[in-house]
Amino acid sequence: MSALRWGRGAAGLGWALWPAGRPILLAEEGALGGIWGYRRSSSASLCEQDRRRDWGHAELLEVLEARVRQLQADHVSEVSMKQVILAGIPEAGDSQPPKKAQVGDDGAALGLNGRWAQRLDEDKHVMQKRKQQLDAKRKQRAEQQARKQQLRVEPQLLSEQLADHLQRWEHSTPRSPWKDQLARLLQEAPKRLSHAEEHGPVNRISRMRHEGQQQRLLAFLECCVLVDQLPLAHHVLVTEHSKSRQKGVLTLPMYNTVLLGWARKEQTAAMLQRHQEGKSLGSFKELVYVFFMMKDAGLAPDLLSYAAALQCMGRLNQDASTIQRCLKKMAQDGLQLEELFTSLRLYKEDKAALLRAVHKAEPTFIPPQPFVPSSQVNTSPLLREIYDKDHPVSYPRQHLPLKTLKCLFQKQLSVEMATTVTVDSVEKAPSLTTEVLKARKTLQELRARWEAELCVALRQTKASEARAARKGRPSLFPYLCLLSEEEFAQLLLQTLQALSSQGESLLSLAQQLGLRIFNRHVVQRKLLSDEVQALQQRYFKYLRLLASDTQEAVDCLPRQYWEALGAPEAPHEQPWPFPVLVQLGKQLAEVLVQTVKMPDHLAQRQGTCRLIPVLYHVYSFRSFRQIGILKPHPAFMQLLETAALRTMTFEAAEVPMLCPPLPWTSPHSGAFLLSPTKLMRSMEGTMQHQRLLEGCPPTELHGALDALTQLGNCAWRVNGRVLDLVLTLFTNKGCPRLGVPAPASEAPRPPECRLPADASPERKTELRRELARCLKMAREMHSLWTDALYRLSLAQHLRHSVFWLPHNMDFRGRTYPCPPHFNHLGSDLARALLEFAQGRPLGPHGLDWLKIHLVNLTGLKKRETLQARLAFADEMMEDILDSADQPMMGRKWWMEADEPWQALACCMEIARAVRAPNPAAHISHFPVHQDGSCNGLQHYAALGRDSAGAVSVNLVPSDLPQDVYSSVAAQVEVFRRQDAERGVQVAQVLEGFISRKVVKQTVMTVVYGVTRYGGRLQIEKRLRELSDFPQEFVWQASHYLVRQVFNSLQEMFSGTRAIQHWLAESARLIAHTGFAVEWVTPLGIPVIQPYHQDSKVLISGGIQSLTFSNSGDTSQKPNTLKQKNGFPPNFIHSLDSSHMMLTALHCYRKGLTFVSVHDCFWTHAADVAIMNQVCREQFVRLHSQPILHDLSRFLVERFCSGSRSTDVTKLLDMLLSVPKTGTFNLEQVKHSTYFFS
Repeated sequence: MSALRWGRGAAGLGWALWPAGRPILLAEEGALGGIWGYRRSSSASLCEQDRRRDWGHAELLEVLEARVRQLQADHVSEVSMKQVILAGIPEAGDSQPPKKAQVGDDGAALGLNGRWAQRLDEDKHVMQKRKQQLDAKRKQRAEQQARKQQLRVEPQLLSEQLADHLQRWEHSTPRSPWKDQLARLLQEAPKRLSHAEEHGPVNRISRMRHEGQQQRLLAFLECCVLVDQLPLAHHVLVTEHSKSRQKGVLTLPMYNTVLLGWARKEQTAAMLQRHQEGKSLGSFKELVYVFFMMKDAGLAPDLLSYAAALQCMGRLNQDASTIQRCLKKMAQDGLQLEELFTSLRLYKEDKAALLRAVHKAEPTFIPPQPFVPSSQVNTSPLLREIYDKDHPVSYPRQHLPLKTLKCLFQKQLSVEMATTVTVDSVEKAPSLTTEVLKARKTLQELRARWEAELCVALRQTKASEARAARKGRPSLFPYLCLLSEEEFAQLLLQTLQALSSQGESLLSLAQQLGLRIFNRHVVQRKLLSDEVQALQQRYFKYLRLLASDTQEAVDCLPRQYWEALGAPEAPHEQPWPFPVLVQLGKQLAEVLVQTVKMPDHLAQRQGTCRLIPVLYHVYSFRSFRQIGILKPHPAFMQLLETAALRTMTFEAAEVPMLCPPLPWTSPHSGAFLLSPTKLMRSMEGTMQHQRLLEGCPPTELHGALDALTQLGNCAWRVNGRVLDLVLTLFTNKGCPRLGVPAPASEAPRPPECRLPADASPERKTELRRELARCLKMAREMHSLWTDALYRLSLAQHLRHSVFWLPHNMDFRGRTYPCPPHFNHLGSDLARALLEFAQGRPLGPHGLDWLKIHLVNLTGLKKRETLQARLAFADEMMEDILDSADQPMMGRKWWMEADEPWQALACCMEIARAVRAPNPAAHISHFPVHQDGSCNGLQHYAALGRDSAGAVSVNLVPSDLPQDVYSSVAAQVEVFRRQDAERGVQVAQVLEGFISRKVVKQTVMTVVYGVTRYGGRLQIEKRLRELSDFPQEFVWQASHYLVRQVFNSLQEMFSGTRAIQHWLAESARLIAHTGFAVEWVTPLGIPVIQPYHQDSKVLISGGIQSLTFSNSGDTSQKPNTLKQKNGFPPNFIHSLDSSHMMLTALHCYRKGLTFVSVHDCFWTHAADVAIMNQVCREQFVRLHSQPILHDLSRFLVERFCSGSRSTDVTKLLDMLLSVPKTGTFNLEQVKHSTYFFS
């Protein structure tokens, strides 16, 4: 041979002949070696590996064939090979085997014969056959993959009869018109279930079992329709429908969602193909398919289903006969044509298409006028005067002119359109040193890089979720389409900057992210529609009712005026299920963790340019539970600290409004202009409250809606002088004694000494406890300091503005301001920072009320008369004026008060008033408070007409205020003295230590359901604060005292304990029947207790599988213990909220400014007497109703109207045994000076 060379063409399995002048290419060598070489891991598909193996066999056969030729030419002593050409590896996708090696003329191959030739022919035949099989298999797999990528349109029906019908219609020639198919489907639709059948026990249990899955799927379909992914929604619906085991999971709203989507799709299709009369447009075919699936699922079309079909016909301008058949079937189902325009909340273009279709069939049809809720009035006897048109009213106006209010509306609208508010921090600003400037530049560069990288990562995540959705699984894809990648990236970077050095739990962070995305999505939806323009026009008309310079007749409440201005609002956005919120937020948090990195040299001086994560996922124990935490790298926190960018970003709904809030008109409409707000706040994922409210007749909620609107219409401003003093202390390491938190840097440091190796176990345990105590205190101090930072920064931001605090309520009816960080519900410091924006002259008695209020704030004269308190204020006038003039340098009398900052603010107001030329004409903005005297016990005493209890809580007129806490302490002392005489040791130890302070918290909370265990902890804490009490007896003494406190209350408030027992036992028996306790407040608010057995929700995958408990899951059994313990306090809370709302509405009717902190009522000093009169009158009117008997009647109708099982019989007996009442005369309350004082 002229040239023999080792080669790797057969990858080590034999020799290969290579021409000496042509070296093999590396790529070729690697490719062949990959087939025949040493076994290695490969990611190629099985099909690809089979193809490579066959090509390798062909290559080997050619080599062997050339060798056979050499052996057969035995008469030739040397074979001279001029050129051997081996075919290269075929390109990807080419199925041709390599070409045979070509032999030159001088070395022509001799003919093959014998055994070798026969074997080679057989092998070639086998290889050709395998190649054909491989090509067929590869083609089949390619077709399968293509089918997987296609979205399913035609459904797989479970009913064989329906499936055959659909197939015959699809493949018939010519196909019957689509309108005939639709008419036939509607004509043969299943009969609609009656209300009893639909909501019967079996259906109820079935609904509850699938509720979570149904909510997630419905939200996915709705979101797909919103982001113009209707084919994907249809594909997932078809996939879910084809699963026979899913029967019962798919609901009518899911089919309706896709139906409406296809109906709206016809608007575009009709414009493109309007000239093709009678032809079935593409999107209508899918609509017919959905009707097929509805019929297959045994679901009868409802109003929304018919509306979708009629919209489609209206947009396609179809003939009247089909529409008439549709309307006829709708009437047979008991649905009225007028209901399409009154019961459904549709968009304007949907209503137009619907009306166009109806006019085809009934040209003379006139749609009914939009429903105006204000034409109906609440008929509750408690609210009759509020809505009485026969008596004159003097509703208050805002203190600002119309032009100013319009400008404020534009400012608030801009804030909500931006969705966030950036506020300068009140922290001390650093000097702009080189180090600070360098840190800011580094941070800016990192943020720019992170934003770009986050956008790339988000696109990849979206593509991955899209692939999952195309496989028929509801995924996060449509939710990731709601905002742009840039908006998501900015939101994630805001979240990163807001993280504390302690980190944040992954579950909490995921929930916050999910909620923020939902809020931004709702705002964007409103901006893209014409809602904003319509809102502005309507709001400007509404301002004519509120402005100070308009002549609009004020003879109706703001809600009534707003409703009279126009039709109901557009359909509201349904909140996403809580698992979806968490899953979406978790996915984005993981993108943030995996994407955001920084150079190593920022963490250590000798570091490299290697990138390290900015966020770490770690685990920590909190309250004996291990939770996942996202914690920022200390180097990143140090970079933020050095850069000192003193700004904070808040959500628009977390900041007070710059214009009067929208009136509350429904459970989902009111408060902020664009940001979604719940009427009834509840835990995320709890839906039963919203269902109750939506099912409640609108007029029943009028009292609550008007009261919340009135509370939100109160204008506020910042007390600048108090704010300046607080900021001085806050920026100089705080003053915990005055309620100004110190930074965490002032927390006690753990011991730094290292334990010797031979330290005792006791010493090690002691050191661990000390370390844990220091860490706990540092965390608490940081939390308090951050809370104060938010509050003070917002106060500084708003110090020159007028602002409003929209309100909503909890499930018991108790009201709260919506902005969480800066409102009047906080501590003494928070309340002192606020005052009314609208001032009132003090009048003849206003200054006296200011003085009495100041003494109340000091806590020095609680057992004295009002006249004695007024005299005491006059005696201390010199100290009062000194406090106002020199709060930090004078005698500091104000610092000794129970509420020091409010006392200081009151001193300043009194100083301005007494120094005014005419104190009665002084314009005061200061709010004066009137507090209930243990308000929970007041309601119990009134419910039971308990004369003894009524005296103790000031329901009866008296010369001196009664102090129930002192009375209980005195009764406990009587019991202690008796036990001490009998030789009880702990009673002897407690001599001289039983005081009002020791028992006050327990007495106050007993009425709200505190247990003996909780009361013992409260008393233990008070005893430990007594330095001279022997600490070894704390545990024993707290057990003894809590027992005696309960005994004292039993003796003093016998009626109260009887009512508590009746409520608790009724709740226990209701829970045993499998229901949560429900009732309706005297003002008509429906209440349900959200206490169920915890259901575990698992969100798996990613950096951590999240498991969270949901106690509001109505598919779970009620939590009997929580239902029982919660009912008495929750029922009393619903009564005190009813009393407050009645007082608010009547004060508003009289022209007063009124706000409240539960049982603490605020108004101007000049109006305290009027507010006190209203407060007492409404308490008497409230308790003049048969509250307990009405409750008993409601509970019997709600829970005892079905079967008569043993549990239901016991419950009925308990509910009918309403506690007997005493002889107390409620009219005495009207004359009790100290009822609220």
